[in-house]
Amino acid sequence: MISPPLIEFRQVSKIYGRGEAEIRALDRVDLTIRQHEFVAIMGPSGSGKSTSMNIIGCLDVPSEGEYLFQGIPTSGFDRTQHTLLRRHMLGFVFQGFNLLPRTSAIENVELPLVYRGVESATRRRLAREALAHVGLSGREDHTTQELSGGQQQRVAIARAIVTRPAVLLADEPTGNLDTRTSVEIMDLVTSLNRDQGITVIMVTHENDIADYARRVIRFVDGRIESDHPNAEREAAHVS
Repeated sequence: MISPPLIEFRQVSKIYGRGEAEIRALDRVDLTIRQHEFVAIMGPSGSGKSTSMNIIGCLDVPSEGEYLFQGIPTSGFDRTQHTLLRRHMLGFVFQGFNLLPRTSAIENVELPLVYRGVESATRRRLAREALAHVGLSGREDHTTQELSGGQQQRVAIARAIVTRPAVLLADEPTGNLDTRTSVEIMDLVTSLNRDQGITVIMVTHENDIADYARRVIRFVDGRIESDHPNAEREAAHVS
């Protein structure tokens, strides 16, 4: 039996306003993403790429159509169920890092585990392991002000993966980083997909960053304009 897609949009629309003021941020979009994929979502401002990411992350809901996660329709979910799906299945990385200031790296990474009710000693152990995985052993007690931009993004990634999510949602993860650091961060994200099997969905406007993905989806005017594999990356993954 073939398993359902990890993520599926069925004729999903997101509509703001009414009548002449109506704006269709998404317009009857069909989309499937399977487990272990690495997908880049691209498009100009207002194309629908961020709206689609927000729906996938259960930060917003469709106006029309259906969003399914692991084959389960989410339209009947209440706020608590959306929160639980985010908490247990999804990890988030943002352009602005979104770390707590004047708080240590390890405390930032522990935060999702606090929400899960994980006891203190286990939280600390898992947070240390996540920081080690992103190359920040020895930096656990540094505050965000004591870390470079690249190190702060690594802390953000550690926080996103400490719960061992099925999906990593990355919104412009290199937008505030220089070229060298961007390469380091993207190599790390690629390894999470390749070595840990985490499904990665990344919004970016940079072609060189999208080139790290194994599939590129382009949105225009609320619809998918193109959806194609990155043959070079896919071949490298298979080999």
